[in-house]
Amino acid sequence: MTARLPADVIAQLAAADPEDIPGQVAAAWGLLTPYHEKAGYTAPRLERDLAYGIHPRQRLDVHAPAHPDRAAPAVLFVHGGGFTGGDKHVPGTPMYDHVGAWAVRHGAVGVTMTYRLAPDHPWPAGAQDVAAAVSWVRGNIGRYGGDPERMVVSGHSAGACHLASFLAGQGGGSLDGVRGGALLSGIYDLAHRSDLERTYYGNAPGETVSTLPALLDCPVPLLFSVAERDTRYFHAQAAGVVAAWLSRHGVTPQLVWVEGHNHISEIASLGVDDDALGTQLYRFIERVTEPALAPPSARWH
Repeated sequence: MTARLPADVIAQLAAADPEDIPGQVAAAWGLLTPYHEKAGYTAPRLERDLAYGIHPRQRLDVHAPAHPDRAAPAVLFVHGGGFTGGDKHVPGTPMYDHVGAWAVRHGAVGVTMTYRLAPDHPWPAGAQDVAAAVSWVRGNIGRYGGDPERMVVSGHSAGACHLASFLAGQGGGSLDGVRGGALLSGIYDLAHRSDLERTYYGNAPGETVSTLPALLDCPVPLLFSVAERDTRYFHAQAAGVVAAWLSRHGVTPQLVWVEGHNHISEIASLGVDDDALGTQLYRFIERVTEPALAPPSARWH
């Protein structure tokens, strides 16, 4: 049975102002942290601050089972933060250890990464950091029970933008071993940008920094998502992906509409409201990383 939040909690999340994303951070995590504490949000084996580069923010955490009994898929997660903030781990909170724990609970090895921030490190620094982290996972995840040939990379918000840039080839690196990409409430068409995006992308032409054209022909399967209570801008981005995908391929892409959630609770829902996003994300990971994962009901070791 999948984890599910009470209706009154969903109602409070859905009532949040979609445009007030900073306000959603404290509210969403305040509501959901007790449920994460009850479910458990720390993997049996957790190694922190492993360096994938020389910058102090080029660090990652590995979340793994205590005694892996087979080579498992690796799930790398790239956090959000408006291009200028955020971290892979906020002490005393589930952020974002819960993503790694969710991955382990579903038969994978989780990796959460931190990256360099704007304005000191503008585009394409984020994509370069994702490329470097992917390379680290490919070379090292076997020590933790992970399979370097079965990797899924996921990113939320600004993290989805950096992942999209990596998948579009803007940060260099290789897709070797990458079986899929999960882009959660990202921005892909940057022809028109706000001051927030300009902090990272600057005034580079939209056709230079936009990733949608390349994503349409990405060599690995993609999953997109948008939260029901995301801002109009994120819904417009998702609609643009659907329209462009339909025009190019004659079908719509795999898109998860995360019912009842806002921009922040979308990613915070993993492990406590899996009907919203987690179940479909798990099925995507399972499909692209055949052979099949362990069933989600299996206990971690």
